[in-house]
Amino acid sequence: MKVGWRFWILIVILGLSVLAIGLNFQSGVIIQSVNPDSLAYEQGISPGEIIKEVNNKKINSLEDYTNSMNSLFPTNEEIRVDFLTDKSNYILFTNETPNIIVRDIPSTNIQTGLDIRGGSRALVEPEQKLTDTEFQDLIQVSQNRFNVFGISDVKIRSVTDLSGNQFMLVEVAGATPTDLEDLVAKQGKFEAKIANKTVFIGGERDIVDVCRNDATCAAITQCLPIDSGYACNFQFTIFLSAEAANRHADITSQIPVDPSSNGQYLAEDLTLYLDDIKVDSLRISSGLKGRETTQISIQGSGTGATQEDAFLDAQLSMNHLQTVLITGSLPFKLEIVKLDTISPILGNQFVYLILLAGVSAILAVGILIFIRYRTFKSSLALLFTSFSELVIILGVAAFIKWNLDLPSIAGILATIGTGVDQQIVILDEAQTGKETSIKERMKRALFVVMTAYLTSLVALLPLYWAGAGLFKGFAITSIIGITAGVFITRPAFAEMIKRISS
Repeated sequence: MKVGWRFWILIVILGLSVLAIGLNFQSGVIIQSVNPDSLAYEQGISPGEIIKEVNNKKINSLEDYTNSMNSLFPTNEEIRVDFLTDKSNYILFTNETPNIIVRDIPSTNIQTGLDIRGGSRALVEPEQKLTDTEFQDLIQVSQNRFNVFGISDVKIRSVTDLSGNQFMLVEVAGATPTDLEDLVAKQGKFEAKIANKTVFIGGERDIVDVCRNDATCAAITQCLPIDSGYACNFQFTIFLSAEAANRHADITSQIPVDPSSNGQYLAEDLTLYLDDIKVDSLRISSGLKGRETTQISIQGSGTGATQEDAFLDAQLSMNHLQTVLITGSLPFKLEIVKLDTISPILGNQFVYLILLAGVSAILAVGILIFIRYRTFKSSLALLFTSFSELVIILGVAAFIKWNLDLPSIAGILATIGTGVDQQIVILDEAQTGKETSIKERMKRALFVVMTAYLTSLVALLPLYWAGAGLFKGFAITSIIGITAGVFITRPAFAEMIKRISS
């Protein structure tokens, strides 16, 4: 059977789609991020490298890497750890797990959304109407806050609903809803006051540097039992700008010494506020009266039922406070409208079941077509076209780096179902109206297909904005699928049916 140029266009596009999807059979784990203040970073380990071996042991998966780290750490003594990556060899001498975040190497170039990988999603609404510039500033500060806090693989974008309401959609792989609430829902306005006068605020204007990941100036100082469990105290140093130091000198110069302290402290404390709520109060040494000090020690605490819980709570509180001091407050107050957490296990199972159902449906339709039209070639052509359409959609998604989430997969299945309907229209036209030529019948069928395409396109466009963008995946993949179908797979299918019928 000879086929025309439309069929060869399908073959070329199909080949390009397979190349875009790609297949990766490498073993190991890929480095997702490296803490800039860590020993691993100092030794040159960088994101994107693939870890092949740890201490001469093969690393084939994330489980292998985790087991390897658990067998080495924690330890009281520094040990040698050899990393072999696809780019170089690295040697670390450390007594703690390297600050490296890794993940399994993707088997294809297809990127999956939060629904499949797991993590948390927050739909956040500013309390006031923002301009486009203000919204971009909000996104930038929010992104910086996540980066500083140490959370990677964050996607933040502006979305609107059909009523024109603005939202910020935050998706974080591997994070918990608590992380999102702490870093997004709270504005993070930090102020340090003496005698109700502001000395400094969080952000680069007043804070030159914040000590992090250095036990000499940032640490959990002590843990003590309390009535409800344990409490752990933390302390870290911040470095003020010259302007903030000058304000500190001006304000303290007017504060008398507290006579009850035997001349050791001033009569007023340095009071810390986070989002207008008092979080701590620090005594001021009398030796700092009227002095332009650029170094301030910040203290706080965490509590828990056990000492380990209290330690982790104090560490989290310290990290959060450090983040706010570095990044400053969010420029606008926000409200979390919707907060979701997704299990990657459930996501993977759901996708597997959906794809299995889709493939089964295509095969069932092929069998029904064979029973209805009594032609094996037509059934085979329908199956080939449907599978080609699936590959093309996935190829385009991989090329444009679109994250396939569950709505996207639903759009793919809906598109394939629509495609089968249109192919049946083409088959019916080929089987009926014998008084006209097969060429005319195919033109008539393709006209019906084009009309259905335009109707579907108009119906899908509002979904791009519906639900504040949460249905965008369905709209995108559906539009890709029906467009590829009308201009690539349907003409090729019509060409094949024309050759089969002639």
